[in-house]
Amino acid sequence: MRTLYIDCGMGAAGDMLTASLLELLPDPSSFVDRLNSLGLEGIRFITAPSVKCGITGTHMSVVVNGEEEESLDYHHHTHNDDAVHSHDHEHTHNHVHAEEHTHNDHHDHDSTEDHAHSLHHSSLHDITHLVKDHLNVSDTVKEDVLAVYTLIAEAESHVHGTPVEQIHFHEVGSLDAVADITAVCMLMEELSPDQIVVSPIHVGSGKVRCAHGILPVPAPATAYILKDVPIYSGNIRGELCTPTGAALLKHFATSFGEMPVMRPKSIGYGMGKKDFEVANCVRSIIGETDDTSDSVYELSCNLDDMTGEKIAFAMERIFEAGAVDVYTIPIGMKKSRPGILVCAMCHEADKEAVIAAIFRHTTTLGIRENKIGRYVLNRKVETENTDFGPVRKKTASGYGVKRSKWEYEDLASVSLRTGMSIAEIEEKLSGSNK
Repeated sequence: MRTLYIDCGMGAAGDMLTASLLELLPDPSSFVDRLNSLGLEGIRFITAPSVKCGITGTHMSVVVNGEEEESLDYHHHTHNDDAVHSHDHEHTHNHVHAEEHTHNDHHDHDSTEDHAHSLHHSSLHDITHLVKDHLNVSDTVKEDVLAVYTLIAEAESHVHGTPVEQIHFHEVGSLDAVADITAVCMLMEELSPDQIVVSPIHVGSGKVRCAHGILPVPAPATAYILKDVPIYSGNIRGELCTPTGAALLKHFATSFGEMPVMRPKSIGYGMGKKDFEVANCVRSIIGETDDTSDSVYELSCNLDDMTGEKIAFAMERIFEAGAVDVYTIPIGMKKSRPGILVCAMCHEADKEAVIAAIFRHTTTLGIRENKIGRYVLNRKVETENTDFGPVRKKTASGYGVKRSKWEYEDLASVSLRTGMSIAEIEEKLSGSNK
């Protein structure tokens, strides 16, 4: 199976992620030419060699109308536990909004000082119009770009208590930021990995000063995007993970964790500008992994005093907490009472949340735990353009088996819209793929 592993031990930013993925291609310069033909007026991608801690990689710059956005935030001052990184120049490259974010080394090429060349204060509607009608990319890339922006919009909505429709992107609304996000989406399409594993993300530490005052790292929008993602802090002061980097990784990652056993085929290093005691880079590795096995936790309890409706509601909440499967089995309990065995399966990272959900939404007084191994087929979901519009298809492969099926929810939606039965729709979709 073709596997992409992204090491975010020094955080994540759009430009660094772009550069690391670019190095995985056999002909990076040709792909840069494609990036420079996106149809974004005044935007130009420029790559240059960069060395960090003796490692040579690529630094990606986005030049806007002949000028590269620069950060003056170099933090040349003494740090302590209450150190605040002042960003008086307000260079907020590719960050979600100027009022909340300021620039660290992981710049994503936006400036609050000059938006003559940008979509200043763009709404999600404006971004959607630009992406759908003006970007010279595939429909898949367009969908990915808009999905990333939706993650950012939802984070903004939560942080500011504003409906998504009223969110206005400041820095991420600019053309150079659109270029950064689009570049990563195009590279993912070009590389076409079967799975994308992302390491736990180093978010940095300390505080940043912005227009609204002093905020902790990670900043609120970044923290919201990274919900349910393994993150950690460290000794490096500053914001190492930008909102754009967080949204890109959240959208594309099929899982988060340590590097799987794999046979690397290509390795890429995307460099930031600053120098730290550790290499300031994002590293991407693409290679082959064998058929998949892993381990999960099985959490179970017996119930004899809940109605079917309440159990169904509890199962939904347990799924939302992170369970990969929840099921029930009718059982006989003490005093010959009929009961229900509720069983939830989850990964270790979600175990505490799943346990809490079981206790909160059921009447059980105790939960049993077993760690079990399992063998799984490699799975991916792709969206195909059909006569009925975009329809998702799930594909599973491994252990000499490969099979696929259309996403039921999409088929049901088509059925309600057209009046055709699901069987008829499946037959037509199968016929069009022959």
